[in-house]
Amino acid sequence: MTTESRKERVNIVFIGHVDAGKSTIGGQLMYLTGMVDKRTLEKYEKEAKEKGRESWYLSWALDTNEEEREKGKTVECGRAYFETEKKHFAILDAPGHKSFVPNMISGAAQADIAVLVISARRGEFETGFDRGGQTREHAMLAKTIGVKHMIILVNKMDDPTVNWDVGRYNEIQEKLTPYLRKWGFPKRDFIYMPCSGLTGAFLKERPSADVCNWYTGLCFLDYLDALPPIKRDLEGPTRAIVANKFSDMGTIVVGKLESGMITKGQQMLLMPNRVPVQVLSCHVNETETDQVYAGDSFQLKLKGVEDTDIMSGFVLCSTDKPCPVGRIFDAEVVILEYKSIITSGFTCVLHIHEAIEEITVKHVIGTIDKKDPSSKKPARFVKQDDKCILRLESTEQFCMDLFKNFAQMGRFMLRDEGKTIGIGKIVKIVE
Repeated sequence: MTTESRKERVNIVFIGHVDAGKSTIGGQLMYLTGMVDKRTLEKYEKEAKEKGRESWYLSWALDTNEEEREKGKTVECGRAYFETEKKHFAILDAPGHKSFVPNMISGAAQADIAVLVISARRGEFETGFDRGGQTREHAMLAKTIGVKHMIILVNKMDDPTVNWDVGRYNEIQEKLTPYLRKWGFPKRDFIYMPCSGLTGAFLKERPSADVCNWYTGLCFLDYLDALPPIKRDLEGPTRAIVANKFSDMGTIVVGKLESGMITKGQQMLLMPNRVPVQVLSCHVNETETDQVYAGDSFQLKLKGVEDTDIMSGFVLCSTDKPCPVGRIFDAEVVILEYKSIITSGFTCVLHIHEAIEEITVKHVIGTIDKKDPSSKKPARFVKQDDKCILRLESTEQFCMDLFKNFAQMGRFMLRDEGKTIGIGKIVKIVE
């Protein structure tokens, strides 16, 4: 095995408010690690200038479809790669616009590490952070989805309104930290770094001391390289969650293998419909391979199913251990933001791993005392900030699991009218 193929594979998602500079940083990282050459980058720079979008050129290395370039907004979850000495990173670039949050969910659902990009520019941080901005919601979604590690890049430090001012950097930390703690990121699981996506300062190399002399921590790429390896469950049941599918001389599915292994030629079951399929070929990071391991983002060619019969959120399993499916389930839910009360008959949208389902509250089982989680009180309705147990029902069966057995398929979000109203975990599958 070459050292190349032995590099740890890590999925990294860039999240944050629209225009915080996520794609620019992604493009700069690809350039700094030699994934995009100077010529290609100059071509993008020229094209961006012609369209009157000068500083966007780096993000063009990531934004591939014409519509995104025109708008300068990232809609799909872009896929790009960069490598450090020890690791291979797949960049999942999540859109920062409010209307694109479901895409962001899909991006983060496959991530191991989240990078929250904050704009230090005066006014921009405030817009992103205040109610209605995406900074809070994205950070919260990252935690809900189970991202282990969060790096906060305070970007645009070179902006004339900031000029590498340590006061501004500290002010942003003071505002954001209590909020991250509230969402359950312990202090050891997040770190702040100043940077400039445009000049590349502190991404790979330090700028000269006359530019910034107060930040003494590691540069971004060195920090990523130094993170401990992520634990992968190779021995666990095979759970390959499908994010997307298309037809290309056969049925192709794209997604992430959450646990177990897949071998070329293997017979598998596609859940929830129990369709027997065979894996004809496997690609990981655009390279053909005979095996896919837990943690890998894959592209598989399947025999035995049409792409039109596959939905996001379907799961490929080994034939002897299919994943649980259900339609009615009990869940522990925290209501985050909802103006009215929630009672039986309430409907909203459930996002769980890559699946999106319409669900109804069948009934409110009770509320949980936040100070004493073992004490439950019966309730007829729940409201904002309540922690409760709800029985939920979807129209169709979908792939799920108990949170305690398989967290990636047991945690979810509830959304209504473009807002995340609750987060929860499945405690019992009823039917």
